Amino acid sequence: MEASIRPCYCYVLMCADGTLYTGWTYDLEARLAAHNAGRGARYTRSRRPVRLAYWETQASPSAALRREAELRRLSRAQKLSLISGQSANGGPPSANPDNMRLDQP
Repeated sequence: MEASIRPCYCYVLMCADGTLYTGWTYDLEARLAAHNAGRGARYTRSRRPVRLAYWETQASPSAALRREAELRRLSRAQKLSLISGQSANGGPPSANPDNMRLDQP
């Protein structure tokens, strides 16, 4: 019996005050709702509402943590460039649109 592998996501939020927040999760929709309900990171609680500005799919939690660390090391200008360079579907430019839809499990 093969175990089901849950996809992980790295994401960047744009906060109401214009700052950026980076994190990772198994469920983007639930995590965004948690941030906007004040149950997310302490950083975002006083900066609501937040909106999802960028996200990537990762194969495992360890890959997501590594990528989150990489994204956190980027300067604000680099993050904004990454955000503005992504494809219209919300993910990275090279992403398969069918794999990047938020309404998929």
